[in-house]
Amino acid sequence: MIASISLDLDNQWSYMKTHGDAGWEQFPTYLHVVVPRVLELLDDLNLKITFFVVGQDADRDENMGALRSIADAGHEIGNHSFHHEPWLHLYSREQIVEEFVRSEACIEKATGQRTVGFRGPGFSYSSDVLSVLKERGYEYDASTFPTFLGPIARAYYFLHSGLGRQEKDKRKQLFGDWKAGFQPLRPYLWKGNLSPLIEIPVTTMPWFKVPIHLSYIMYLATFSRWLAARYFYAAMNFCWINGVEPSLLLHPLDFMGRNDNTGLDFFPGMSSAFEPKMDLARELLGWMATRFECLAMREHAKRVQLRLAV
Repeated sequence: MIASISLDLDNQWSYMKTHGDAGWEQFPTYLHVVVPRVLELLDDLNLKITFFVVGQDADRDENMGALRSIADAGHEIGNHSFHHEPWLHLYSREQIVEEFVRSEACIEKATGQRTVGFRGPGFSYSSDVLSVLKERGYEYDASTFPTFLGPIARAYYFLHSGLGRQEKDKRKQLFGDWKAGFQPLRPYLWKGNLSPLIEIPVTTMPWFKVPIHLSYIMYLATFSRWLAARYFYAAMNFCWINGVEPSLLLHPLDFMGRNDNTGLDFFPGMSSAFEPKMDLARELLGWMATRFECLAMREHAKRVQLRLAV
């Protein structure tokens, strides 16, 4: 059975912006720290994955080396928007087009790759976003997050933020609403005039629809590493039994910790040092690679398209 792995390359400033922290306008970055760690780990495990890159980062000289190293290592580059604002559903169609034009140009200049896959920041998307993706020749979207726990995650985020009412209103769809739990787990084609755009959902545990991406595992590991690993193994085995091809989501903070002094202590799992998090990531991704044929997301989408065309 196949699986795909992707990493949303959210930078330090993008977390600060979403969280409502001052100073994000200076665009602080940790890409020069986290990217080499991730690339070394993936090389050791012989894995090729998809990195969803933010256009604003690709537009800054200080990030060029890190982003180019991802492409040079043979990984796919996807589009994660230009401004990394998790309220794309509030954008006009003209704003959406501008967002894609800018992000595509900057990402291609930095990495040499033209993006054909997209994930909305904070899992935000709309019918206009999907329509523009199709018009611009994208092969897949990966913005849906089928879980009933989105409102709980959003409430936790708001509780640990200094956001005012107006800023919270912008983020009121962050992580989705409870109805997202009814969305499919298996990849599918969007219907009507959006076909043949393929949707590859971020996988949650079949039936229960609880998150299984690595940030949640790292958070569980702050209580019990043994429990966190068993939760991951159980979720992946449950995917296997139910015929769900998992699409595992990673984030940079899965490979960073309190000793990196990012100022992102509010993020779940950041109370741990980065070394044990790296060790756990190596164990879990290595196990996954023995259980599934792990692919970048573009290859996953191509396999799906071939299967659906039969």
